[in-house]
Amino acid sequence: MSDVVTRPRTTTKPQVERPRLYKVILINDDFTPRDFVTMVLKAEFRMTQEEAYRVMITAHRLGACVVAVYARDVAETKAARATEAGRAKGYPLLFTTEPEE
Repeated sequence: MSDVVTRPRTTTKPQVERPRLYKVILINDDFTPRDFVTMVLKAEFRMTQEEAYRVMITAHRLGACVVAVYARDVAETKAARATEAGRAKGYPLLFTTEPEE
């Protein structure tokens, strides 16, 4: 018999949190044409015509609509690019971001 004491090795795995997600929100305004809003949604968020129309109408009726959910940097970039597309044409189109609960 040996006098060596063996202990089981314990390993700890670091807990890695998933990045917090952010919602991109379309804010309704009464000046930007519907066709332009759907065009921006299709171009920036890769939506079909039907999806873009549905999001645009929901924002029109409720005042705002969640367009998509992304990681923070992606959400802020897409919101800024979509808002800038409206500004470039002289429309008050506005996309914002907020953390998802």
